[in-house]
Amino acid sequence: MRILGLDIGEKRIGVAISDELYFSANGLDVIERKNNGEDINKIAEIVSRYNVVKIVVGLPKNMDGSVGPSGEEVKKYVNKLQNALEVEVDFWDERLSTVAAEKTLIEADISRKKRKKVIDKMAAVFILQNYLDFKSKVDSRKELL
Repeated sequence: MRILGLDIGEKRIGVAISDELYFSANGLDVIERKNNGEDINKIAEIVSRYNVVKIVVGLPKNMDGSVGPSGEEVKKYVNKLQNALEVEVDFWDERLSTVAAEKTLIEADISRKKRKKVIDKMAAVFILQNYLDFKSKVDSRKELL
């Protein structure tokens, strides 16, 4: 069983997957958006193939923490996704995930052309890894109590 991470954009959806122990997130794919039905079918195939038990979706927020128009669009998309799939969905604050992904790719000396192809996948990795790290800390604190 695994957790899927999604970075939902207007043109592309970055996809990341956890390992089975929920320690690490790995980039899986970039879905070029065509229409909601086709996009959701691709996500459903991934959910089935990897036995996904939860989907973590990056929620775009403004720097003050409020949800703006792009965040509302992501929420609408996730509502359609939940109606099509019977998988739990959590939102994760994605502020600066794309910036962090871009910085990492630049530091790895990836060309601008190649960065454009993988930036969404890398952002999904950052979203999912941050979620996994947070959950790990929360779970370890529970064990101490």
